[in-house]
Amino acid sequence: MLAAEHRLRHRDDFTVALRNGRRAGTHRLVLHWAATDAAHPTRVGFVVSKAVGGSVVRHRTQRRLRHLASARLPVLPATGGLLVVRALPSAGGATSAELAVDVDRGLRRLGLGAQNP
Repeated sequence: MLAAEHRLRHRDDFTVALRNGRRAGTHRLVLHWAATDAAHPTRVGFVVSKAVGGSVVRHRTQRRLRHLASARLPVLPATGGLLVVRALPSAGGATSAELAVDVDRGLRRLGLGAQNP
């Protein structure tokens, strides 16, 4: 579970990350990262549209991504960042392991994750 202080909730924060941040794409995900003021802890948000699938598929995908993001918070900067994970249509049929590979690959491309291959 992603702690409340690490959840991205406001539309303006999503907009900052999506429009002003750097992005890294994979087969199933696009990760957007924007460095902000250090007053807030790093926050993570998710965009899972109807293109991913029906309600059950979208919510399952978002739960998986939320779990993966909470496990990777220690490798992210502790404060001053916004991370938005946008699921592409192929994410709906992906396993948790496949999504984990894509999250790690995206974080490495953004210069945020562990540098292992």
